[in-house]
Amino acid sequence: MAQPQDLLYSKEHEWVKLNGDVATVGITDYAQNSLGDIVYVELPRVGATIAQFGNVGVVESVKAVSDLFTPIGGEVTEINGGLENDPALVNREPYAGGWLFKVKLSDTAQRNNLLAPADYEKEIAE
Repeated sequence: MAQPQDLLYSKEHEWVKLNGDVATVGITDYAQNSLGDIVYVELPRVGATIAQFGNVGVVESVKAVSDLFTPIGGEVTEINGGLENDPALVNREPYAGGWLFKVKLSDTAQRNNLLAPADYEKEIAE
């Protein structure tokens, strides 16, 4: 799957879609493929303040349990409640229905610490 060109990426394989000062966060297709079938997702709570690149939860698959890092910091404004009953949404729709949480950015300059789509493509090709 090609990487969507309207997103920014982290080296830890999360994506960010910016809409003003609100960012939607998910894990990439590469990450969900590497993990395999996802069976549980632990997300930060709404209202929590999270730091860029901090550990904010867990993604559990049939293969492994992996820490979930946030590519952007700020206040969590919404979580994807659909993942509680259907965590496999992350596998089926990593860039749409499988989003994880939304953050109101604490500092819009944090975007400068993320990768453009072409740079992320190089990162996963290595």
